[in-house]
Amino acid sequence: MLSRISEKFYGWAKGGLVIALLVLTGFFGGFLMPLISGLMQGGQGDIQPLDTMLFAPPDELFNMIEKYGEYGRVFYRNAELTADIAYPIAYLFFFALAISWLFQRGFAPENPLRKFNVVPLGAWFFDLLENLAIVFLLSVFPSTPTAVAWLLFAFIAVKWMFALACIVLVLIGLAAALKNGFRKRA
Repeated sequence: MLSRISEKFYGWAKGGLVIALLVLTGFFGGFLMPLISGLMQGGQGDIQPLDTMLFAPPDELFNMIEKYGEYGRVFYRNAELTADIAYPIAYLFFFALAISWLFQRGFAPENPLRKFNVVPLGAWFFDLLENLAIVFLLSVFPSTPTAVAWLLFAFIAVKWMFALACIVLVLIGLAAALKNGFRKRA
């Protein structure tokens, strides 16, 4: 199944589409998500979204949820169910197609590295699990289900590991494509 998905990504990897997805991902990451984070502040400077709290244990997560206040929790839950569902889809396709486009130009088709263009699926999958856990925790507050908070802790860490892997793969692809003069390898 992953091989078929990998081949689809290679088929969709067109320069113009990669640039359009870069712009869309940049809009989410550079404008919309920071705007949502800013709106969550409510005049306080010590509030941050749970999905950026890497390695925060459950007590820190629950303290942050409490700081949001009633309206902040509703706002954040709605953001998680809208913008933070669309953003992972945008960056999934940006990273998958950017890696594919670069790897087409940097590595021969039989090179085993080319199969790594599916790594963004891991970031997307764990981001969605993270979002579900956040929505659950926001919805049941003031209950503090520690097991779900520990799952969130794990989902956040694994998502960021996959995200870092995506960046590394883009850099590897960029170096290989540059070495080959950005010519497509047959």
